[in-house]
Order: sequence, then structure tokens, then C-alpha cells
Amino acid sequence: MIAAGDQVRRFIFEKRPVRGHWVRLENAWRALHAHTDYPQSVDELLGQAVAASVLLAATLKFRGTLTFQLQGNGAVKLLVAQCTHDFRLRAVARFDQAAVRGSPADARRGAVFRRLVGTDGRVTVTIEADEKSMRYQGVVPLAGTSLAESLEAYFASSEQLPTRVLLAADGARGAGMLVQKLPEAAAADEEEVTAAWQGAQRGIERLSAAELLTRPVEELLARGFTGHDLRLFRGAPVQFECRCSAGRVAGLLRALGPEEVRDVLREQGAVTVTCEFCHRPYRFDAVDVEALFAQEPATGGSPAIH
Repeated sequence: MIAAGDQVRRFIFEKRPVRGHWVRLENAWRALHAHTDYPQSVDELLGQAVAASVLLAATLKFRGTLTFQLQGNGAVKLLVAQCTHDFRLRAVARFDQAAVRGSPADARRGAVFRRLVGTDGRVTVTIEADEKSMRYQGVVPLAGTSLAESLEAYFASSEQLPTRVLLAADGARGAGMLVQKLPEAAAADEEEVTAAWQGAQRGIERLSAAELLTRPVEELLARGFTGHDLRLFRGAPVQFECRCSAGRVAGLLRALGPEEVRDVLREQGAVTVTCEFCHRPYRFDAVDVEALFAQEPATGGSPAIH
């Protein structure tokens, strides 16, 4: 089911080159980490990254997949969130359990973020188009004391778009909002554009993480951007969907080769591959493994699964 909160919505400042996106995840977020047991601080960081991936995907103008990746030298070594153009998402985090446990529970948010990601890391955004065989990648160093500030640095460096971001997550929800200043039209009044962008920045600064997680988007816009003429567009549903399948796992095992797969079979009695995103196990017994590497008699060529 798609909950009322599982949606992303676009809004614009009427007749001004300023736009925004808002996302909230409820069922999708709970389904995404239903079979994982992340510590609270890692869980919140992953939820923020998932919300960020949806906000980024909302700016795509073609069919494709956006991958938001964070790598650091802190407790969290790798964090990946993927979102398609039609807002199907998945995510995973890799972290050092002992390092996370050693983090003080009462530390300031900025200190928690830096302890999780470390002092040296980067954010990578990869965009792959379905139809044009196009691949774009932007890489920026981790910036500031939050994932939101790192995302702002990405837009400033890779997209040349002034952007302000607010992200939040807890065990039940993930949410995000961004506002962007677009390239100005030739006939735009410079003072009015500047005033609109300053108002957009002040507006997002008025909102808290707690409000972002719980308040309706209409209330957030009314509270944050009072005095501005906004247009809020209809929402698009967001849902968790892992793209793993038996066929993909079979292809992975074929790539490993028959000797290595049969070695695992002899040692363990079966070959089990667990998806790192949804944690679904795929089990191949002796019969499955032999079928995996069998040759089709009609062609004598390609491997097949029966």
C-alpha cells in the first residue's frame, strides 16, 4: 500500500525563478528497513539519504535511475540510496558496529554526523538514463556538519544551482525539502528575484526537523514562506521496491564460475545469496547448481536455469 505520506510534491514561487520539492516517506521507509537492524544514528542518516535521493530524482527530466552514495572514513563506511524516475527506491548502509556503539549519545548533531562519516569522505551522485545509454556522475567532498549541507555543496558544484536543503528521519518516517534558485529569465526584475530567493532561504530555515516529519506540506509552506505566492502541484507516490530476482542472482553465480560455486556447495550443502538491499535469501541446492551451469542441448551454447 502507498500511504498518504509516501509522496513527493513540487512547488514553485509564482513568476519567480525559485522552485522546491518536498517528500515524506512512511510505509516506504518502514518497508525499506523492515529486515535490518541499524543503530539509531545510522538509521537516521540512511533515512535522510533516502529522502535526498527522492528529492534529487524529482529533478530528473527523463526515465532513469539516480544513485546517491556516501563514502567516508568514520563509523559509516558506505551508504547507498537509489531512486528511479517514478520514485521506486531502495537503500543500504555499511558501518562499523563497534565505532557506532562508541559514539556518545548526547553529542551535538554536527558532531554525530562527523563521527559517523569521518573527516575525509565524498558524496557521489550517479544518474543513468534508461533510453539514451547516458551516464552522468558528480562527486563532491563531504561538507559541513550535516548531510543536507553536503547536498547543498553538490548542487553548488555540479549543478551550479543555489540550493537549501532540510532533511530529517526517525524510525517511522523520513522527510526532506529543498528550494532552488533557477537561472533568471532575461526580463526578470533582479531585485524581485533576489527578494524571492532570500525569502525562500529564510523560509526553509524557519522549519524544524520535527515539523518536517509530522506537519502536512501545506502547513509547512504556509508557515515557512508566509507572504510569498506559491503553487503546490499534485503529489507522486513513492514506494520501496528492490530489483533483485532469481535471474539476477543466477547471473552473479555464473560469473563466479562452476568451480567456485561447487566449492561453496560442498562446504555448506547449498549456495545462499542474500540481497544486500532487501535481505531476501536465494538458495541454490545441488540440483539448482548443476542446472545453472548446464548447456542447452539444442544450441550447445548458453547456460540456462530450469
